[in-house]
Amino acid sequence: MPRNVYSEINLHMTWHTKENAAVLIDRVENRTHHYLRHRAIETPGVIVHAIGGTVDHVHLAVSIPPGVTISEWIGQLKGSSSYHINHEICNRKVLGWQDGYGVVSFGTRDLPWVVAYVRNQKKH
Repeated sequence: MPRNVYSEINLHMTWHTKENAAVLIDRVENRTHHYLRHRAIETPGVIVHAIGGTVDHVHLAVSIPPGVTISEWIGQLKGSSSYHINHEICNRKVLGWQDGYGVVSFGTRDLPWVVAYVRNQKKH
């Protein structure tokens, strides 16, 4: 991508565990959030502002460069995170994601509010 491109693409994304199973607890939640953050920032230009969620879904607040195809990128995050948790952490099938996701764009001035919302999911 050329250096003379300016963009502010801020996204709030969310997706659920398969059948809304309450599997994102304790170590599984911690490792899943850690993996998602690490995997996301492997994409050049991505900034992860916050990751949160509850026992059955995750939320991410991110900024992405304009060359990222959102649907493909989220699919890669979902697929690689479930594989990592199931094969590298738990050695059994624990984590699966439902098909689909939710994504909403937001302005940079709303970033503090969105970050607080994502981080405080358990209180909602």
